[in-house]
Amino acid sequence: MFNKSSEPPRNKRLKRIEGISFNQLAPNIVTTIGLCGGLIGIHYALSGHFKSACIALLVSFFCDGLDGRVARILKASSKFGAEYDSLTDFMAFGVAPALIVFLWSSHNHDSLNFAFIPSLMYAVCMALRLARFNVMQEEPTGLGEYSKHFFSGVPAPAGAGLALFPVFLGLAEQQIGADWLVPYTHSEILCASSLIITALLLVCTLPIWSVKHFRVPKYFLLPFLLLAAIYVAVFVAAPWATLAGMGVFYLLLIPTSCYFFKKWRETDGR
Repeated sequence: MFNKSSEPPRNKRLKRIEGISFNQLAPNIVTTIGLCGGLIGIHYALSGHFKSACIALLVSFFCDGLDGRVARILKASSKFGAEYDSLTDFMAFGVAPALIVFLWSSHNHDSLNFAFIPSLMYAVCMALRLARFNVMQEEPTGLGEYSKHFFSGVPAPAGAGLALFPVFLGLAEQQIGADWLVPYTHSEILCASSLIITALLLVCTLPIWSVKHFRVPKYFLLPFLLLAAIYVAVFVAAPWATLAGMGVFYLLLIPTSCYFFKKWRETDGR
């Protein structure tokens, strides 16, 4: 028979394991997936599989838009998460696109000795843009309420999308069977121009539209949903052409953002 004295008391509860809850880990898990997307994109680009590389970066795009929202919903925002997200953005939207575009431009021919310079410039400007963003988060801008609708310079994910324009265009031409046009998208001039222009847009101080505080008016709700449905249908049918077209459309929006920023600043100053 067992000795009753050796049995643990029934009213004694097991000690709770101290540690970090899943709610606190969830945003960092999403960020880690985004980081892996950038690294996997580099792996596929080195293997010459540019379509798979771009798909991996699209995963990083999705995770970048999701991790902050998850952190706010679960009330799990932290200094560590913010720094980790910034480092992930540099890898996924700075290093990975720079390397992918460089490899794309030299895919079918030997690249020139200085062909890596635009990629280097783009990656450095991405690091500077992210560093400036982190500083601006902690320091007041001194601008009015209207400033929350704008970024200072092109944000990191949009910059990556603009830099990848030649790759998106080439993949779109492959999809529609216009293979004779693909070599033109491998042009070093096109790839270098895409990287250099994007690098300058990253570090400039132009006001760029931000969708973080975007609100859809009630009277425009149905047309907005219709446009969203059309966009999804077009994206599913021709994803690479849609992404390339979005890059052009985004550039065309920059003058409008500058106009409204100036107009609202003048109104706020009265």
